[in-house]
Amino acid sequence: LRLFNQVFIFTASHSLQYFYTAVTPGIHFPEFTVVGLLDGEQFVYYDSDIRKKIPKTEWMKKVDESFKANVATAMKRFNQTYGVHIVQFIVGCELDDDGTRRRYMQHGYDGEDYISLDLKTLTWTAANAKAVTTKQKWDGLGEAARQRAYLENECIDWLQKYVEYGRSTLERKVPPEVSLFQKDSSSPVVCHATGFFPKAVMIAWQKNGEDLHEDVELRETLPNQDGTFQKRSVLAVSPEELKKNKYTCVVQHSGLEREMVLQVSDYRVLSVGLIGGAVFAGLLLVVIACVGVLSWRRKSGECRETDTLSY
Repeated sequence: LRLFNQVFIFTASHSLQYFYTAVTPGIHFPEFTVVGLLDGEQFVYYDSDIRKKIPKTEWMKKVDESFKANVATAMKRFNQTYGVHIVQFIVGCELDDDGTRRRYMQHGYDGEDYISLDLKTLTWTAANAKAVTTKQKWDGLGEAARQRAYLENECIDWLQKYVEYGRSTLERKVPPEVSLFQKDSSSPVVCHATGFFPKAVMIAWQKNGEDLHEDVELRETLPNQDGTFQKRSVLAVSPEELKKNKYTCVVQHSGLEREMVLQVSDYRVLSVGLIGGAVFAGLLLVVIACVGVLSWRRKSGECRETDTLSY
């Protein structure tokens, strides 16, 4: 697909990710949670508060306790005795149709990088002085090689199995619905695409037929409740400039036969109430997507025991 003077190729890419989070107790939030994402869609959810409501899994209980212990260990390393503290861990792999593979494993503490696996050197990279002790421990135990084996083999194998089981859903193509709106004549113009799948989409602006990059803010792609996605690009422009020039929003997506081009002057300004409702609905969908439990039916196979690493 060609956008302005650039060519964009939408290649199929699949990803399998697990997000682990452990927090200090007493804040009315599960001390331990795991969220599994397949191509950005949640298909597995577990937390320490609901574990009695789901089939017993002994290895998950071990992971639960290990991550809680890591919170306590990290607090000692940082000389902390109270307060809310969080240990986070992400592990995942990605596979493109052309065979390109990407793998990663990272740990964080209180929202900052803590330690990560360098697959090229098979060593751990400490993000700060407090993580050096963990690095030395894991390097000595040969953990890097063990984790690489999972990332390069088992993670990719499970990703391919899950994609095959859900191919009709994961590889569907749903074109976006695109709209333009402003809160009032002096507010930025928003080009909003929603309801599309897969996630990859291009949204850009033109001024009098030329590509425009200044005063443009491209927002993050967000999930919708139905498994599709939404994205918006915001253009800051004065009423005088809008009157004197032709501004258009151009959208490209694999579900479209041709790019969509919307001209700002062809659309009326939406009322504040409509904008507020749209924003609220979008936020609600994000919250639902983040905390809702979506089921993923698999023909066979169980969740793999993730090797626990103690700090």
